[in-house]
This record gives sequence, structure tokens and C-alpha cells, in this order.
Amino acid sequence: MSWTYQGELVNELPEDIAGFVYLITCIPTNRKYIGKKLAQFKRTRTKTVKLKNGTKKKRKVRDKIESDWREYYGSSKELLADVETLGADQFTREILHYCKSKSACSYIELREQVKRQVLERADYYNGHIQVRIHKSHIFEKI
Repeated sequence: MSWTYQGELVNELPEDIAGFVYLITCIPTNRKYIGKKLAQFKRTRTKTVKLKNGTKKKRKVRDKIESDWREYYGSSKELLADVETLGADQFTREILHYCKSKSACSYIELREQVKRQVLERADYYNGHIQVRIHKSHIFEKI
């Protein structure tokens, strides 16, 4: 099953975003899950380079690689078990918000979870909320 944003199919993410906040819905049970997903990850690897004097030296190189957002179904073990049992075609995946920073993703995810009362209702897969955000990271950025 593919991702949608405002009713449109999403094949590529916008280049200027850090990630997105999403809603996954199980069609037969109408249970939902609110989460966030980063678009890219930073990866550090070592690379051997040859210096001008002929010696070799290892250097750390940081790359950005695309995340597994296309196949992602959340971090809830209960949700993943249902995807395995029922099949991915029994779920819808909707992007609610694109976010320009990781902090904005965390804040908007929290805001959606609290607004929808995901911990107080049985029709959500969310089992916990864990977030740490500083006001300076999001103020005037959302």
C-alpha cells in the first residue's frame, strides 16, 4: 500500500523536508496509529584515502541516505503483527504533515497524538508517547 497526502498518491517526498507525520488505519477494524518518519538518515562510514606523500589514511565520511519510508508501517509491535496477519492491503497510510526539521516532526507528532487522545482510546495502536523538544527548535519554524 502506498502513501497518500491530501488524497494524492505520494511517490517521492519533497526535497526540503526532514520527515513527515502520518496516520495508518486498519480498514477492517478502523484502528489507527499516529507516528512520524524521517525522510533521510545520516550515515557515517570510513573511507581510505591516499595522501600526496603516498600514505593511506582512514577518514570518516558522512552521507545522507533515504530512509525506508516507502515500506514503513510504524514501530508498534501490535500494528506490525496486524499488518503481517491481515496483509498490507488492509491498511491505508496517509501523510498528515510534512515537516522541515526533526524537532518539528516530533512536536507535530505529539500535537496530533494529544489532540486525538491516542493513549485514552482503544481504537489507536499507540501505546506510549515519548518526546523531548526545546522551544527554540520549533518556535517560528512550524
